[in-house]
Amino acid sequence: MLCSLLGYSRQSFYKRQESDEENVYQEAILLEKVQDIRETQPRIGGRKLHMTLRDFMHGHQMEMGRDRFFDFLASHHLLIRQKRRKKPITTTSYHWLKKYPNLIRDLVPERPNLLWVSDITYIEVSDKFCYLSLLTDAYSRKILGFHLDTRLHAKGSIKALKMALGTLDTDFDQNLIHHSDRGTQYCSYAYVKKLQKRSIQISMSENGDPLENAIAERVNGILKDEFLIGSCSNYPEAKKAVGRAIDIYNSQRLHSSINYLTPDIAHLMRGAIPRKWKNYYRRKEVEPSIS
Repeated sequence: MLCSLLGYSRQSFYKRQESDEENVYQEAILLEKVQDIRETQPRIGGRKLHMTLRDFMHGHQMEMGRDRFFDFLASHHLLIRQKRRKKPITTTSYHWLKKYPNLIRDLVPERPNLLWVSDITYIEVSDKFCYLSLLTDAYSRKILGFHLDTRLHAKGSIKALKMALGTLDTDFDQNLIHHSDRGTQYCSYAYVKKLQKRSIQISMSENGDPLENAIAERVNGILKDEFLIGSCSNYPEAKKAVGRAIDIYNSQRLHSSINYLTPDIAHLMRGAIPRKWKNYYRRKEVEPSIS
């Protein structure tokens, strides 16, 4: 009787009820999967998360576009908000050491080990800072070398460089460029000597613009913002967290800049990789006022 008053047949009423129950069940499965991923990648963004879960949702016959997925995350308070931090100085460019010109303007690498980018970032450990030296392949976005140190000196960067050099064959003789800022660590005699010994060309940013070393800056941000490596209470704990985060970054995290591949997979490829990244936060154009 009630069904007929509401304009539904009994069959359609029960079908709708079954559909609602199935949606609740599917969302519970999806929520559990999202929480599993967030355990290893605590601050992975919504777009990257939606792409990561694409095959999972298809396998469970879930149809959920990006907007609905964002609504789903919001309903469970799982959207990520950006954090602002105090920043120590990690680059000192005013020194007497030799500086090198920028060799990579407009260079788009089409194979791994053509362009390496280096940078140093800071990590808060309790009430102090530790300094993470990173060396990344610009083609695959794979982190090839890293070292966490309690002091900001050249030794940390040299250890990261040694790790990266260890990934090359002993007879590697292809044209490889190492790009960095003009910090004393990268201009130091010991660091430059190691690059020259392997016939690696040296390139440095020239005007202090972070965009001249944008890939390295981006990697820094991902490690700190998505993996929360700056929330450790002591140095040994931070060192373990960094190693774990970089392993996940290389082997599990999908990158829109390399066609939603992981760096480990991209590092095995050759040729141009389509870039899926675009700026979703463009500034609105302001119409000129008429006086």
